[in-house]
Amino acid sequence: MKKIAALLGILALTVSCKTASSASPKDSLKDAYKNKFYIGTAMSLPQIDGTDVKSDEIIKKQFSSIVAENCMKSMFIQPQEGQFFFGDADKFVEFGEKNKMFIIGHTLIWHSQLPRWFFVDKDGKDVSPEVLKQRMKSHISKLVGRYKGRVKGWDVVNEAIMEDGTYRKSKFYEILGEEFIPLAFQYAQEADPNAELYYNDYNEWFPEKVKTVTKIVKNLKSRGIRIDGVGMQTHVGLDNPKLEEYEKAITDYAAAGVKINVSEMEISALPSPWGTSANVSDKVEYETKMNPYTKGLPENVTKEWENRYLDFFRLFLKHQDKIRRVTLWGVTDNQSWKNDFPVKGRTDYPLPFDRNYQAKPVVEKLIQLTKEK
Repeated sequence: MKKIAALLGILALTVSCKTASSASPKDSLKDAYKNKFYIGTAMSLPQIDGTDVKSDEIIKKQFSSIVAENCMKSMFIQPQEGQFFFGDADKFVEFGEKNKMFIIGHTLIWHSQLPRWFFVDKDGKDVSPEVLKQRMKSHISKLVGRYKGRVKGWDVVNEAIMEDGTYRKSKFYEILGEEFIPLAFQYAQEADPNAELYYNDYNEWFPEKVKTVTKIVKNLKSRGIRIDGVGMQTHVGLDNPKLEEYEKAITDYAAAGVKINVSEMEISALPSPWGTSANVSDKVEYETKMNPYTKGLPENVTKEWENRYLDFFRLFLKHQDKIRRVTLWGVTDNQSWKNDFPVKGRTDYPLPFDRNYQAKPVVEKLIQLTKEK
């Protein structure tokens, strides 16, 4: 009887160990999705310089790709003409190389977070088309050239098209017209012929925007200018967009001959302020209504948020042949830009890792999705 009891004890211990192992934190998003597409995140300065140690641990364990959240934007890289500051970008690239990650540069040409000197002469007037072309080429050549062969993909042009399909009336467009986009891609291709080149935008599922972007893609390809992907930023909420709208955009972009980058994803759990009253007298009620979960999400909202993530990832897995990577815009809830946009001071819960640097239950469920038939 003692022998039987001992054997039963060993068996119980073995089962216990297997159970613990199967649910162990050894499972990671990057391992689960390694044969599907890259899983990435955006890195902020505290993570790049190593002061946010807990976030860095998550990044190393969970993600196979990284993108520079801010440090490669023109206002930081070249705040004055000819004065380049590469220190943070160098550390970012070195982090990716050390951890064998697919490194993305963000972003070369964007109307926002751009130094004013880019468009004006010494008298403060708009520069000529020739001068702007020269400045674009110099900026792109210097930045892309520095990381040639190391940064594997670049968001070349960011947010140039409006929801109705028209071009944003940025200074790039006002001075150069539609040609600023082909020029940017041409300069990037010349600086690193092997890097993947992307167009990146938000509200990317709007039908008229899809039409214009696919037209741009086809135009570039017809001229022999490289474009490898469209970045679908995927800043989404619980209700918008509809999955069918999003799926149609995926298939339309892919039909133009490019891969899809889900490039800046998070899912806000908070109500949208669009269309609400702007009356000053309504301000207190408005702010309370727009920031309802300061102490945490109710269980029913958590479930809805979780299901939304799972629905999107099921869609990504369905179209994995079209998708190059899925990148989350940030690591944990406490650092997400959604806490301050579009209403300052809100407490949002848009990412799969919480304010205590812990994986939410959705992470394990996202991993399990890859094992479903």
